[in-house]
Amino acid sequence: MTEAILLVGGKGTRLRPLTVNTPKPMVPAAGVPFLTHQLARARAAGVEHIVLATSYLAEVFEPYFGDGSGLGLHIEYVTEEEPLGTGGAIRNVAARLRSGPDEPVLIFNGDILTGLDIRALVATHETTGADVSLHLTRVEDPRAYGLVPTEATGRVTAFLEKPQTPEEIVTDQINAGAYVFRRSVIDTIPAGRPVSVERETFPELLATGAHLQGMVDSTYWLDLGTPQAFVRGSADLVLGRAPSPAVPGRCGDRLVLPTARVAPDAKLTGGTVVGDGARIGEGARITGSTILSGAVVEPGAVITDSLIGTRAHIGERTILSGAVIGDGAVVGPDNELREGVRVWCDAKIPAGALRFSSDQ
Repeated sequence: MTEAILLVGGKGTRLRPLTVNTPKPMVPAAGVPFLTHQLARARAAGVEHIVLATSYLAEVFEPYFGDGSGLGLHIEYVTEEEPLGTGGAIRNVAARLRSGPDEPVLIFNGDILTGLDIRALVATHETTGADVSLHLTRVEDPRAYGLVPTEATGRVTAFLEKPQTPEEIVTDQINAGAYVFRRSVIDTIPAGRPVSVERETFPELLATGAHLQGMVDSTYWLDLGTPQAFVRGSADLVLGRAPSPAVPGRCGDRLVLPTARVAPDAKLTGGTVVGDGARIGEGARITGSTILSGAVVEPGAVITDSLIGTRAHIGERTILSGAVIGDGAVVGPDNELREGVRVWCDAKIPAGALRFSSDQ
């Protein structure tokens, strides 16, 4: 297998304000755009040619990755004028593929961080003679996901919507967002209109007797669709819990990029990342958080499980926990922002304006 499709066209609405100025796959995780980790893992598995299916803020991908040679890849870009869904996006880039009709094409969703054994998925596809093979993972609570039951051999028997009652939970296996398609199957997807591969393509293939094979791989898997998950995924990359050859440094408790400045007595733990040009002041304590390029954290601030956007400014003694601060936002001194808060890009919060506890 030498080629793949990466679906990177989504608007990332659940991640706003992180995705106001940056498409979701380009938001930095562990010091580099998240997409870099996916590309590097695909290359390590033997992929040489990748087509990026872009849509939202499509213009930012090619200036960063170019032709892919820096990663040992050949990358092409195809932009959807109107969103086409997962299946429509796959069909839209088909003309750029080079594989023969029976050869495998790997397909990734652009927001999944996974330790999937890519070579094993391709081997399963080839040894079973499947038309499509799917990476499945097991989750403790499958109610938020579509279920994918299989026979003992791994052959998929159904695609079930999110279960509404305990009786509907017939398996803990879910679609983990990576596939291998027989090249000729891609050409059967309708062209020029939105198509959901999960809700339309896969069920229709099953109904016509196609062979869909599931491979359960329950190594690391995380959907980075929410700010909390994205921050956790970045920290797990730094800590070495999630595998990637693209982390720009040794795995450990912290990752500080070369041009960042961190005060000697600042404490960075839990997989915290400090981006290029960022500045961390004296006595600041940052745990499990991502500080993007050019951001400033003033002395005495305490930041936990949060993401601070580019050029944002966090005032002295401010406490953030589970917060997302947009690009260029200013949070003044002595504020306290707790779980779930999102401060929009370029917003300004005065000193001591917001608290969840007494100011004493």
